[in-house]
Amino acid sequence: MRAIALDEYGDPDVMKLRELPDPPVGPDTVRIRVRAAGVNPVDGLIRAGHLQGAYPHHLPLIPGWDVAGVVDAIGPAVTRFRVGEEVMAYARKDTIQHGTYAELVSVTERACAHKPAAMSFAEAGGLPLAGLTALQSLTAASVGPGDVLLVHAAAGGVGHIAVQIARALGVTRVIGTASHANHDFLRSLGAEAVEYGDELPKQLADLVGGDGRVDVAVDYHGGDDLKITPKLVRHPIRHASVVDPEVKDRGGRYVFVRPDGVELETLGSLAAGGRMRVQVAKEFPLEQAAEAHRLVEKGHVQGKVVLTVD
Repeated sequence: MRAIALDEYGDPDVMKLRELPDPPVGPDTVRIRVRAAGVNPVDGLIRAGHLQGAYPHHLPLIPGWDVAGVVDAIGPAVTRFRVGEEVMAYARKDTIQHGTYAELVSVTERACAHKPAAMSFAEAGGLPLAGLTALQSLTAASVGPGDVLLVHAAAGGVGHIAVQIARALGVTRVIGTASHANHDFLRSLGAEAVEYGDELPKQLADLVGGDGRVDVAVDYHGGDDLKITPKLVRHPIRHASVVDPEVKDRGGRYVFVRPDGVELETLGSLAAGGRMRVQVAKEFPLEQAAEAHRLVEKGHVQGKVVLTVD
């Protein structure tokens, strides 16, 4: 199969298109012929070697944890999927080597979900990591009907999905931080947009009145947001961050996304019902993975960047 792989850690140019063996099909695995693979910030961290202390790494290394495609083969214990079905998966494994920037990838059955017919492969390829991160962080913060929610980095890959899930969960209001250029986009998703920065507490107080605090906050940005948010939420335990474990020191919750095919099916149902959409900022062909990484690393991407595989 063709795959993007690296033999050393470094800048985006260490990734090369090459021929590698097809992945095996284990007893409980689904092998997917890849049509789209989402590009996430964590992919750049892996490429640069920054996660070697967290997971065993093996070279040559194929990056990528997001995938959408067509079932190519199944193991004898697989019961939920058939060859030829369109699927999507958050394909993170216990070791870093066999990622999704490839023509074929094998994924455990429990991480897979059916792709809704209404979603394009690019949209489905951009959903798993971002969608599950959004859903699991909102769940950790106990977001529900009647809440006023603050979403940091609301126009990004995770944030724009979190805004829509929150609306589906029945929150009263969603307030999202974003650069001014993304405010119209946030409004189109049903959020009230505010700027990042030192003026955030005042902006929030003007919007919500009273003590100027929200019921719950989710953080997809980190940095100064992590320091200021405990003062903006009524109770620290209802502040969840996916960026920095230090949120726990401030009474909040740290969320590290886990593969979950059942939750991914739920997200697919929201998309199929028109209650959520994945904003694809740009698609690149597989061989342009380096360019895709450079775009993601510039930051402020509106939605998701996706690699497509013919």
